[in-house]
Amino acid sequence: MKTRITELFGIEHPIIQGGMHWVGYAELAAAVSNAGGLGIITALTQPTPDDLAKEIARCKELTDKPFGVNLTFLPSFQEPPYPEYIQAIIDGGVKIVETAGRSPEKYMPALHEAGIKVIHKCTSVRHALKAQKIGCDAVSVDGFECGGHPGEDDIPNFILLPRAAEELEIPFVASGGMADARSLVAALALGADGMNMGTRFLATREAPVHDRVKETIVESDELQTRLVMRPLRNTERVLKNAAVDEIIRIEKEKGADTQIEDIRHLVSGAKGKLVLHEGKMDEAAWSCGMVAGLIHDVPSCEELINRIMSDADTLIRDRLMGLL
Repeated sequence: MKTRITELFGIEHPIIQGGMHWVGYAELAAAVSNAGGLGIITALTQPTPDDLAKEIARCKELTDKPFGVNLTFLPSFQEPPYPEYIQAIIDGGVKIVETAGRSPEKYMPALHEAGIKVIHKCTSVRHALKAQKIGCDAVSVDGFECGGHPGEDDIPNFILLPRAAEELEIPFVASGGMADARSLVAALALGADGMNMGTRFLATREAPVHDRVKETIVESDELQTRLVMRPLRNTERVLKNAAVDEIIRIEKEKGADTQIEDIRHLVSGAKGKLVLHEGKMDEAAWSCGMVAGLIHDVPSCEELINRIMSDADTLIRDRLMGLL
C-alpha cells in the first residue's frame, strides 16, 4: 500500500508507532520498523542527550529500516536542553522527527538543514494549519478518542479527519481510536494518508512495559477511560484506577481552583513509570485511549502489522468493492 506517508518516510506500510513516555525505547521502535511501519524512540524518556545518542545507536543495531525520534516541547519554566537533544538526533543520522506539545517553529531550520522530515502532532485543524505554515512535512491529527492529551476542542476523528483533509496540503495520519484494519481503511476513506497508534502498540510483545499493563488493556473496554486535568486546560485521557478516582475527587472538590500541585503526586512522570515498568497499576494516572475496547490480544509487532495490512486488503476487496 503506497500513500504520501509511505513515500515521505520511505516505509512499507502507512502505520506509525507514536512516541510514548517510558515506552518509546529502541526495542519497540525497531520491532515496528522491522515490520514495515515507522517506529519512534521517545527522546525525553532518555535522561540526557548522551543517553538519547546511545538509544539511537542501540536502535540502529536492531534495525536497518527507517525509524524516528519523538521530541515533545513541554510548557515548562525549566526547559530540557532541546538543542542538545536535536544534535544527538542529527549526529545519530535519524531523518524523521515526530514533534509534539508546543510549536517546533524555532527548531525547524536546524532540523531541515540536517535533512530531517518533521511530523507534528496536532489536536485541531487550526494547529495543523500552523504546523503546515511553519514548514512541517506532515502532521498527526489526534482526535478526541486518543490516549494522552486530546486538546480542549473535543472533536472526534469522524469530523476532525475530513476537516483536516479539506484544509491541509501536506500529508497527515490519523491518531486516536486506531487499532486494526478497520481503523486504517476508515482513516484513508476520511482523507488521511495512514494511521498512528499508541495504545495498540502498548499491548504488543515487544512493548517494554509490565505484563500487567498489557493484561489491563486487553481486559478493559471503551468505557474505562477518564478525562483528568480539565480544570487546568491540560486534559489527559487516562485509564480508570484508584489514582484517577482520587484525581477526579480532588478536581470535583476544588473545581476551577484546582492547581497542578493538588494532583502532582498522582500525575508525575516518575509515578507513571512505576505503573508502566513495575506494574503498580494504582500508583498514578497513565495514558490510555478509548481504543482499549478494540484490543483483545498481545501479538508481536510483526503479527499485528501483517494482520492489519492483510485484513485491510480483504476489507477493501471483499466488502467495499463488493458493494459496488
